[in-house]
Amino acid sequence: MKLPFTKRTPVLDKKDVNVLLVCMGNICRSPMAHGVLAKLLQDELLHDLVAVDSAGTHAYHVGEPPDSRAQLTAQRRGVDLSTLRARRVDVSDFEHFDYVLAMDRDNFDIPEISPDPRPAQFHTNADFARKIRAFDVVGLHFFGSAARHL
Repeated sequence: MKLPFTKRTPVLDKKDVNVLLVCMGNICRSPMAHGVLAKLLQDELLHDLVAVDSAGTHAYHVGEPPDSRAQLTAQRRGVDLSTLRARRVDVSDFEHFDYVLAMDRDNFDIPEISPDPRPAQFHTNADFARKIRAFDVVGLHFFGSAARHL
């Protein structure tokens, strides 16, 4: 499935709910979460109600596609990330998104970006996980070359 979310400015469609997924560089964790959530919404016919986007707290990879290991991992599960490009979180994101989900603790408190260190819509993945109580989503760089086999 090709994702319709190719804009690298925030997705500001007039949808009922707008979700932004955030990690550090926006090349592995948040684009994978973006792709999976978009596919789940598409599969459940909810894609017209929920807009999904992803961004990074740092500008290391702005404009780059997701990491090749992330793309391969997603592709093996029927999710195509090839149209996504990294962008950095912007202060305006906190005005436009109903939910901003951080992939880990390091990207939860971002006072240099957020108007308030923890706006009401800022959450972690664990806030919505029913079966898994882990706070952090581990980045692919922790797996090294073994990440190809995930």
